[in-house]
Amino acid sequence: FPGILSNPKLELVQRSLNVVMNQNVTLCCCSASGSPPVRYTLFKHNQQVSSLNRSDSTPALFTLTISSASDVGPYKCKAEHNTSSDGKYSNSLNFTLIEPISKPVLSSPTSQTTKGQNVTLSCFSENGSLPITYIFFKGKQSISPPVMMHEREAAVIFLFVNSSTDSGTYKCKANNSFPNSMKYSNSFNFTLAEERSHSQALIISLGLILLLLVIGFALAIPFFIIPSYKASE
Repeated sequence: FPGILSNPKLELVQRSLNVVMNQNVTLCCCSASGSPPVRYTLFKHNQQVSSLNRSDSTPALFTLTISSASDVGPYKCKAEHNTSSDGKYSNSLNFTLIEPISKPVLSSPTSQTTKGQNVTLSCFSENGSLPITYIFFKGKQSISPPVMMHEREAAVIFLFVNSSTDSGTYKCKANNSFPNSMKYSNSFNFTLAEERSHSQALIISLGLILLLLVIGFALAIPFFIIPSYKASE
């Protein structure tokens, strides 16, 4: 009689359970104890996918293609002797389907600022597998540590505008676990509004007063100068 089979172990031959669309993966199923021959059957959602017979102690290898979201699992395998109706089931495995990120969008509630003002910058990728890591740049220099977002939300940083150099060109970078998925955003520039000095304000005020005096004098001519001229005739 064949030896009693142990529960088989289902393992992934590749290193990661993260997969991309149309990727081929290989699952390995094997019982540590039990004499051959052994029949191994792979299941997905309790539906049979494939079966392999082994006449020795070598594991059963099942190659799959992840072609849709329904192919991520869960998977289990069953080991049984041909002479026995009682099979043993393995652990369960699930894949995680990862998708590339879309180009991030860099934005701010305002595009014009003044010295001494606090402003915010937001970076957001609408599509792509979570988590997504964002980094903000001014020119080619990073101005923030990596910000990892586990929800479909924008990464936000706060800036203090201290000089005209702070109105430079800003960008952000987004990245996730998809291979070579790094993408940069559009460029964003703040417009620094020039603050008027006290002397400029005084000059403008004096100019307005002078303009009002000229207008007042022009309006007074018909009432004072012309009657006086007629009286002297």
